[in-house]
Amino acid sequence: MSAIITDQIRILNAKNFVAGVSTSANSYYAFVGLPNPTSIQSDWDSNPPAPVDSFNNMNDYYDSMIAVKRITSADVKQIVPKQNWSSGTTYDYYRHDYSISNAPPNSGGTSLYTANFFVVNSDFRVYICLQNGTTPETPDGKPSLDEPTFTDLEPRTAGTSGDGYIWKYLYSIKPADLIKFDATDFMPVPLNWGDNAADGAVKNNATDGGIKVVVVRNRGTGIGTANQTYTRVPIKGDGFNAECTVVVNNDAQIESVTVSNEGFGYTYGNVDLAAGSVPTPTAPPQLDVIIPPPGGHGADIYRELGATNALLYARIENDPENPDFITGNQIARIGIIENPKAFGSNQLLTLDKASAAFGLRLAGTGYSSVTFTPDSLVQQTVGTGVTAYGKVISYDQVTGVLKYWQDRTIAGFITATGSVSTAQTATAAIYGYNTTRFTADPDAGGNVTIVGGSSNLSISTSFSGLSTSINNRTYYLGQSFTKGVSNPEIDKYSGNMIYVDHRPSITRSSNQKEDIKIILQF
Repeated sequence: MSAIITDQIRILNAKNFVAGVSTSANSYYAFVGLPNPTSIQSDWDSNPPAPVDSFNNMNDYYDSMIAVKRITSADVKQIVPKQNWSSGTTYDYYRHDYSISNAPPNSGGTSLYTANFFVVNSDFRVYICLQNGTTPETPDGKPSLDEPTFTDLEPRTAGTSGDGYIWKYLYSIKPADLIKFDATDFMPVPLNWGDNAADGAVKNNATDGGIKVVVVRNRGTGIGTANQTYTRVPIKGDGFNAECTVVVNNDAQIESVTVSNEGFGYTYGNVDLAAGSVPTPTAPPQLDVIIPPPGGHGADIYRELGATNALLYARIENDPENPDFITGNQIARIGIIENPKAFGSNQLLTLDKASAAFGLRLAGTGYSSVTFTPDSLVQQTVGTGVTAYGKVISYDQVTGVLKYWQDRTIAGFITATGSVSTAQTATAAIYGYNTTRFTADPDAGGNVTIVGGSSNLSISTSFSGLSTSINNRTYYLGQSFTKGVSNPEIDKYSGNMIYVDHRPSITRSSNQKEDIKIILQF
């Protein structure tokens, strides 16, 4: 059997996803991670590898996660392809019958949603093109010369050039949405279409099955007396009351057809020349009655523009009161997690920002000048013959906080396959094939000394809390410490990892911000 899954289900999926992010029953987070990409692949920065979609690899991605940022209802929107209006460009016009066999002529597309029939102007106002100057002599339309700038509810021309374009204003992109949701190739559509006054006016002005445009594809010949105008020519079909004005030129051919009454309820239609007292032609003209989308132009912009994609936004920036995002090391992986849990809990994570790293509060002589090489190993003897290993994410010389992560490689396993590494037999005895946590309460034969920095330091077992006071100044640590040891704030292996992206690495600095914009294509 032949079947299709229509674009409408893609629009529905995007709409449902946005609604799912907005509900309090769900919790979505953007994450950053992978401080050591070049140790995984030497040419990572010039040739980042494609992520692998498997449970095994997902666990790897969780291992090197650094921090997460919550995505709220204000951080997600449906988006559509961005087409900036440009003088001299020939755009497609809206047609209800674009298909593979009736392809839009100027975009190279095969359907309405692949046609370039809508634009955003220099003031970030969005318009659809209802007529592009198509005539029998210019079947593909003409270059657009007049930028549309108006906000009238009814379609009209944009200027005086005579380019033949008719535009319909839809909405204006708000400045706040430009910051979050404007991308190189995409632009946002409003959330909850019609809820505000301006968008509501456009939505309420829409007429279901109301005819706006009739396109003259063939002028016909021998249409009665030359230079005549016929008014109230009916448009027949399954709708009601639509009428148009037909102008016959000096050659007794159809010069133009202008809709004078849009009517309502049409899903198909034809201009009934005879019923409008237009003389029977020698050769009949071809007049295409353009049917609007369901509900009419402006009723549902998600269906009208084909909003099959969603954009999620997150800003990563340093927060002195919640320093979860590290500096001085790299990030090379970003992604989205649905419904992660708080560490040590069955409850959804609800923090605005959360650390995914382990932490140690260190103390000792000269702790403020000790250095730790990013991505190097640090270790603690936690008992006789038992050593904990971790990889350095960052070290703060002011607060003495060392952040680290642990993955299967420090326990003697191959990251790619999860099997025991024969190449690591020399270190296997050291690593022991077991991931051991750092601790403030070592067993017999162990200690709280941390080895791996430029000098050895010790876990500050007397410290517990979220902040510390140094020289009469309060420093927030970003996560809670107990006896100098901190767990992540997120249960890293919980939730659904629904998106992963590998990027050339970025080394974060203290005054740096990153805007993460992730486009999900349904």
